[in-house]
Amino acid sequence: MPCSTKKAKELLRDKKAKIICYNPFTIQLLYATGETIQDINIGIDTGAKYIGIAVTSEDKVLAKGEIELRDDISDNITSRSSLRRSRRNHKTRYRKARWLNRKRKNGWLPPSVQSKINATFMWIDRFCSLVPNPKLSIEVGKFDIAKMINPNISGEEYQNGQCKDYYNIRYFVFDRDNYTCQVCKKKNKILNTHHIIYKSCGGTNRADNLITVCTDCHISENHKEGGILYKWMKEKKKVRRYKEATFMNIVRKRIYQKYPEARITYGSETTPKRKELGLEKTHYNDAIAISMINNIKIYLSEYFYIKQFRKKKRSLHESIPRKGRSKKNTQNIRNNKNVKYRNGFYLNDKVKYNNIDCWIYGFAGGDKGKELVLRDINGAIIKTPERKSSVTVNNKNVQFVNHNNNWQYTIIK
Repeated sequence: MPCSTKKAKELLRDKKAKIICYNPFTIQLLYATGETIQDINIGIDTGAKYIGIAVTSEDKVLAKGEIELRDDISDNITSRSSLRRSRRNHKTRYRKARWLNRKRKNGWLPPSVQSKINATFMWIDRFCSLVPNPKLSIEVGKFDIAKMINPNISGEEYQNGQCKDYYNIRYFVFDRDNYTCQVCKKKNKILNTHHIIYKSCGGTNRADNLITVCTDCHISENHKEGGILYKWMKEKKKVRRYKEATFMNIVRKRIYQKYPEARITYGSETTPKRKELGLEKTHYNDAIAISMINNIKIYLSEYFYIKQFRKKKRSLHESIPRKGRSKKNTQNIRNNKNVKYRNGFYLNDKVKYNNIDCWIYGFAGGDKGKELVLRDINGAIIKTPERKSSVTVNNKNVQFVNHNNNWQYTIIK
């Protein structure tokens, strides 16, 4: 059970306990204390971007916090694919086509979704392993996306869709917009369909994301920043997205399979419970309400915040390959910006600089350089006050705290 920092130091000093985990800091006693244990409840508020976690017992909140999930997987994969395709167009030896020999396993999910589900399950298992026999409660979401698009939908309309009786979605968009250009408002012109949110920015081919534009307005200059289409898109059109709702529907099914003994709850039960406890709307307060606590006597003034860090990018997929190689590409040393260790520091090590918790994001200054690139928990670059134009800090001015894997952990008061 939780103890004070002073008590933990005494137990470790007297070798009556050992460290199990640093983030969150957990110790285990090395002597018998009897079989009496108190009931422990763990509440999980699942989400597409953030996870709320709370550990409670009777009327005490033992721990609470938030976990931020990665949201850049899709962009990284798209970038990698384009760099690979560009590199293979160079004059290289013949490579046999490999794009038809892939087969997806049953239950396959897109990497962006799979990454979030893996992180969610990992942290649920991690906190369940730190306390004895916890009672797990998880909030999930269930969304009817078709009804979110059209509240009056019913019966066979679920099967028909918006474009029923149309040759394709393009003619549906033309008819919906009355064969009129939505920019210049003119008819009797050659028409095109235009994406409101570009596909490169996460847009889809749904009819809600398409508008009718004539060929005179649908030129490349108007797509750029400052063009007519760009300004019109920013000022007038906002398209609702349903990626979060889709993810919550997927993770709900996976939670049923992964944790069959867990208590499953929904937001309609969590909100009244949180208001009854007198808590503000946050992810960790929702998790406290989910954990089945009835009244709160001990409430922590601080909470933990965990964020995933992309520790190393694949240097083989750099957009600008090195020229003038004296050795084969497989043996050549890559750029120094991709090294994981230098002068006693590793990437993502936690350090203190000017009493600020920072993490090492990169190295600078050549092979023997002593300059570090630091970022805070929000991703902002930490600069030296005397050198405002520089984004690096000398490693002599930082204080090492601890090594990390690819997660960043901090306490916020």
